[in-house]
Amino acid sequence: MIDQVPLSHYLLLSAILFTIGAGGVLIRRNVIVILMCVEIMMNAVNLTFVAFSRYLDSATGQIFVFMIMVVAAVEVAIGLALLVELNRHKESTNIDEFNSLKG
Repeated sequence: MIDQVPLSHYLLLSAILFTIGAGGVLIRRNVIVILMCVEIMMNAVNLTFVAFSRYLDSATGQIFVFMIMVVAAVEVAIGLALLVELNRHKESTNIDEFNSLKG
């Protein structure tokens, strides 16, 4: 029988991914990089849901992951659409330049 990876390894990987994503959101100033870091954080949460779902032998976590992926796809579409419009208006992707919604 093949040895299975313990739950703690999945949780450690998920914590590392979430920390990398949170650090990127806090440190970086480029909107595209910040959106990618938010996606890394959501995927870390998805990994935790799938790991616990497998550990508890339940499909509930996998259903949550599916719903989170749908919301993430919508978030990316809206975020990139807003970014394109802001880039046309300000001609920059630096978050410090988007401090006001006034023209």
